[in-house]
Order: sequence, then C-alpha cells, then structure tokens
Amino acid sequence: MNALRRHWPRIAITLLPVLLALAHATGIWQLTAFDRLDNLIYDIRLRATMPRTLDTRVVIVDVDDASLARQGQWPWARDTMARLTTELLVRQQVAVLGFDVMFLEPDRSSSTERLREIANGPLRHMPGLAAEIERLAPTLDHDITFAGALRNRRIALGYYFTRTPVPSAKGQLPAAPLFSPDIFPAGGAYATRWNGFGASLPMLAQAAPAAGFLNTLVGETGDGAIRSVPLIARYEGDHAQPGFYESLGLAVYRLANGSPPVRPLLAPGPATPRLDSLTIGRLRIPVDGTASMQVPFRGLGGPNGGSFRYVAAADIVEGRLAPGELKDKIVLMGATAPGLQDLRATPVGAAFPGVEVHANIVSGLLDQRLLAIPDYAPGYEVLTVLIAGLVLAFGLSLLPAARAVLLGAGAAAVLVALNTWLYASHSLVLPLASALVMVALAFALNMSWGYFVESRTRRGLVRLFGTYVPPQLVNEMLKRPGRYSMRAESKEMTVLFCDMRDFTRLSEQMAPAELQAFLNTVFSRLTNVISAHRGTVDKYMGDCVMAFWGAPIDTPDHAALAVHAALEMADAVRDMNRMHRAGGRPEISVGIGINSGVMSVGDMGSTARRSYTVVGDAVNLASRLEGLSGHYGVEIVASATTRDLTPDYTWQELDSVLVKGKAQAVAVFTPLTTEAAIAAQRTGQLQRWAQVLAAYRQQDWAVGRNLLAPLLAADAKKVLYQLYAQRLASMALRPQDPSWDGATRFETK
Repeated sequence: MNALRRHWPRIAITLLPVLLALAHATGIWQLTAFDRLDNLIYDIRLRATMPRTLDTRVVIVDVDDASLARQGQWPWARDTMARLTTELLVRQQVAVLGFDVMFLEPDRSSSTERLREIANGPLRHMPGLAAEIERLAPTLDHDITFAGALRNRRIALGYYFTRTPVPSAKGQLPAAPLFSPDIFPAGGAYATRWNGFGASLPMLAQAAPAAGFLNTLVGETGDGAIRSVPLIARYEGDHAQPGFYESLGLAVYRLANGSPPVRPLLAPGPATPRLDSLTIGRLRIPVDGTASMQVPFRGLGGPNGGSFRYVAAADIVEGRLAPGELKDKIVLMGATAPGLQDLRATPVGAAFPGVEVHANIVSGLLDQRLLAIPDYAPGYEVLTVLIAGLVLAFGLSLLPAARAVLLGAGAAAVLVALNTWLYASHSLVLPLASALVMVALAFALNMSWGYFVESRTRRGLVRLFGTYVPPQLVNEMLKRPGRYSMRAESKEMTVLFCDMRDFTRLSEQMAPAELQAFLNTVFSRLTNVISAHRGTVDKYMGDCVMAFWGAPIDTPDHAALAVHAALEMADAVRDMNRMHRAGGRPEISVGIGINSGVMSVGDMGSTARRSYTVVGDAVNLASRLEGLSGHYGVEIVASATTRDLTPDYTWQELDSVLVKGKAQAVAVFTPLTTEAAIAAQRTGQLQRWAQVLAAYRQQDWAVGRNLLAPLLAADAKKVLYQLYAQRLASMALRPQDPSWDGATRFETK
C-alpha cells in the first residue's frame, strides 16, 4: 500500500491512455486514427494468411484491352454478347455465368428500328413490307437475340442500387426480392438501404433466372479500400417490389448449388434484434451490421495474381477455346481494361478488378473460408484495454526499469498473439489498434514520468545525501525516493564520535602537506568502516569524525551496527599503527563514544550553509563519552542505552558518571566481543569485575581491593584496574558517606 500511495501520480498518468482507448472502444469518442490502424493491422494479417493458390472452380472472362482491340469499343453489340453467352453455356458447358456488367440501354446497333422507319416512311405503300419486317424483327433485334441466349440458363445479371434525394430507377429488378420487408422485426436496420437502382432492360431481366447487385462498401476511414461486401440490401423505392435483394456473389453461389433458400439468423441486440448470419443449407455466413461479409481474398488480383484463371472475352466470342475446356466452371464476366473504370482499391491491391471481388466471395463461400466480426467485438476491445491497462499502470510504476520494459513488450506481444490466434483459429476479426496504441502511450508516459519526474527526484536525492551517506544506502533510497527528504524529524538512532588523541603533538611534528595526507588516510580508512556498516558520516571536525545510524534509512539494528563499526575502527587503527611503526611514522590512538536515544535529524544550519545532521541531548552525551575513553584507558565508551540494544555483545561496565550538562549519572560500558566468542576465562573476570564495582558503590573498600587484586595481577597494565586500585586505596581511610552515589563527576569534556 505504501508503494501505491507513493506512485499514485505515475499510475494515474499511465491510466490516461487507458481512458482514451476505452472512450474509443465504447463509442464515446470515435478516433479515426484508431480505425485506420485497425484497418492496417487487418490488411497485414489478411495478406499474410491468404492462400495464394489458384481456385480452378472459378473462371473470370475478362474484357481486357486485347479484347477491346479485337471486338471494338465497349459496350459490345448484344448479338456479340449472345454469342459469348451461348459459347459459354453450350459449347463450354459452364455451370453458372454471372455478369459483372450491366445492360441499361437498348442496343442501338440493331437494324430493326431503321427498317421500321423505312416501312413507315417512303415505302409505307408497299404491300406486305411492314408485316415482313415485323416477322423478321426477332432475328434482327440484338436485345431479343441476347434475351433468347439468357433464357432458361443458369445466369445471373448484375445491377446496382442508388440512394438519392429524388429516387430514380432504370431497368428492372428481379421479379421478387430474396426476403420480404417484414421478415425482420420493426425498428432495426439489418442491411444497407436504397431507394433507386440501375438494372438491365426488362426484356433481359425477365429472361435471366437470377440477378444480384454489384454494390460494395468502401471503408469509412478515408482510404477507399473495399474490405467487405453486402450480401443482402434493402430496397425501399416505388419502382420495384420493396424488400431485401441478394448480391451477385450470393446469387451466383446459389445458382451453382441449385438455388437453395437463404434464411436469416437473428441475435439479441440492445434495443432490437440484429442480423447475426445468413444460412444456406448447412453453410452459415457471418455478417456484420450492414449484412456484409468480409471479402476472403485469395491473393493478389488480376490476370497475373494467381487466384483465378482469366480468359479474354474475345477468345470466348471467337471460339478459340477447345470445347468443354471450361466445363462445370463458375464463370464471372467483368472488365479489367483501365478505361472501363472497374478497378477498385482493396487491402491486397490498389487496382483490384471489381469482378474478382465477387469471385473471391464465391470462392470463400465454396470453401467456407469466412471471416467474422462478432457482435462482442466492442466488449472484447474494452476488456483487453482494461486488463492490459491496469496491468501496465501498476506494473510499469512499481517494477524496476528493465522489468518494466519487459512488461510493456510482453503486454503488446500477448495482445497481438491472442488477437492473431483468434483470427487464425476461429476466423474472428477483432480490434487491436486501441489496445496497442494504449500500450505504447502508457509505456511512453510512464517511462517519461519516471525519467523526468522520479529520476529528477533520485538525482536530487543523490545530490543531497551522496556525499555522506554510504553508496549502498543511497541505492536503497533510490528505490523509494519519495520517502526521504531533508525535513527534520525525531527518531531513535545511534550516534558515534571518534577522536584522535594527542593530535596536537602529531600536528607539531608534521609539515602541513604531510599532515593533510596523514589525516586523509586515517579518515578514509575510518569512513570506509562506517560506510561498510551502513553508517552516515555527519561531519569531520578537525581530528574527529562524527557518524550516526538510523537515518535517512530506518535501521532497526542501528546500535549493533554502530558498535560493530566501532570495534572495526579500533582494529583499523591498530593495523595502521603497525604500518606506521614499520615506516617510522608516529602512531595514533583514538577514542570513540557511542550513545543511542531519541535525537533530531534533518537539514539544519543557516541560510549560508546547511547540512544533514543530528542534534539533541543524546548526541551531546555521545560526545562527552568519547572524551572519557582516555580516562578509562579504553578505545570505546558506550552508554547503557546502547548496551541494552545490543545483547549479542559482551560488555564491561566502566563506571557511573555525571558528565557536564547532565543532571543524572549514566552508566558507561566498553564492548569486548560478541557473546558467542567470549571465553570462559573472560566471563569469570567480568563476573569478578562486577563484584568489584558493587563493593565500590557500597563503599566497602577492603572487599573491593581484595576482589580487584587477582584482576590487577592478571592484567597489571590495564588502566581501568589501575584507576580503581587508586580510588580504593585513597578512599580506604575515609568514612562512609550516606549521600554518596558512586558516580564520578566530569566538569569538562
């Protein structure tokens, strides 16, 4: 919880891209850039998974430039179209023929109308001429010839729907729609709506058994690419029977399979049911809100695309193919000649033949290779954005930088992998752009916040504490920089003073440069020991160094660390003295005072100069104790408070003292070693020494001298024993003093 409170601004700023992505996913704020990126991802994935194989079942008869050069400009005469149709249906024995071309106007190349004008003009008085012309009309009218070629054959004509303020209609739609208008519950759209159309001449429309609209849907993101095609569309005009009509691709597929019925399947919606899919027998075709299916492109388009066989229309008209070469094939006739303007932008090509779009629809239905945009796509988008966003918001904010990078990359990889798996294994087209953009923005904002805000805090922390706090403590502080500041606070800590004895004599014997080098060497060695035990160097005062434990990082074992450091500092001084003796340089000795207690720590000083230091009565006592070390002949003097906080060490009590500035006496001790390392002999000596102190404080001088004698004999040079021997001897003749507390008073440091 502390980490969350500390990083809440970073978490909050990371959640901003999550809110942006959720606004897009829920439709509150639709972002075209996200839609474009989703289309780009869809296109890349579509191209990567296309079969890129030839579908031998579907053939495209192509009105290409070569055909126009041989047969003349488009549109061709209807007798030519009749020959093409007869060639395909009779001589080639194709299964189905679909026209991705329209026959909106009568054929003006027919001679019938001109003969009628002559018969009704200058030759109107010629007996039997008009009747003979009417008798020959069916053989002279190309539209009638073409209609005869269409009749009773599996042929689907193409037409298109329009929507204009003033509805217009040309030609004739199929006699009956695929569905009546009332097949769906009222209130829903279910499909695209149109109020006009352009269709084939009534004569041709009535002859052909089927027809389908050619309308496609262009992406709404501005790229103009065709990714889906409506399978049904609703006509609402007055020039034909209202209802739902089928597309050319669907009409051709149904003709190839014996014209089975189509049944719509509805699914519950927020207000009204929605169209979920169309079924043809066992085939279920998923559709979106416009009754459109995603175009399952097989590969690159055009004669060289490798998806379908292209045959020049002129070759069919001229009978250049061997009989039955296209037997049982599904044939779509269309145009790839650039001048006929039937080239479309698609995900797989910028100039994709429109007829091949319908060929891909037929091929996909035959293979049941169908992509679906499920109705739960928005919910999926919200869920992925929310889960990934929360993981990133907390993970990026709480993890170290290296792991945060891995988390960001891992989140993006999981989103892509999940989306790709659903596409490849279940043919589901689900949104990905908003989640990916969210991951990228969340990562960028989070890392930027970490670098510009938290790193600045870290740099400030290093600048504040780096000069006197051990590097390992600074590294720990950098993990939670917000916890540390220069603000003063009171807390229990341990403070240590270490002073060099006889420094004045040393300074008189050395040149200034030599003394500087000497002090630098000593202080460096002592500072290294302090830092190794997680201590903070407060300051250097001439020949004295001051350090404390317990701040800026909370250290529960501050007293033990300080005592351990003091023992090693004493060892370090002895080690340096051995080197000094070998080099002929003067030896040094130190006195160390340690005290634990509540003290104030923080940034203190004047406006001109400030430092991070500790102050308080407990600090003053430690300074006084350092000054007592020489008096008792020991290197370390510690208070009873420090002794009580370090039960693992063996302590020898020195005295009960009343130092300057203190109203009450304090017991002082010196550490010997850890409890586990002390020998039994040393334990016995300490027990006897405790008896000596007890006799001394009870003013039982004789008993005290008797108890001290064995200790003094065993260690005659020990200053502490000599000191108490002198005290006991001088007090032997004194009478007992009822007011005496056994404390030694020191009026100076």
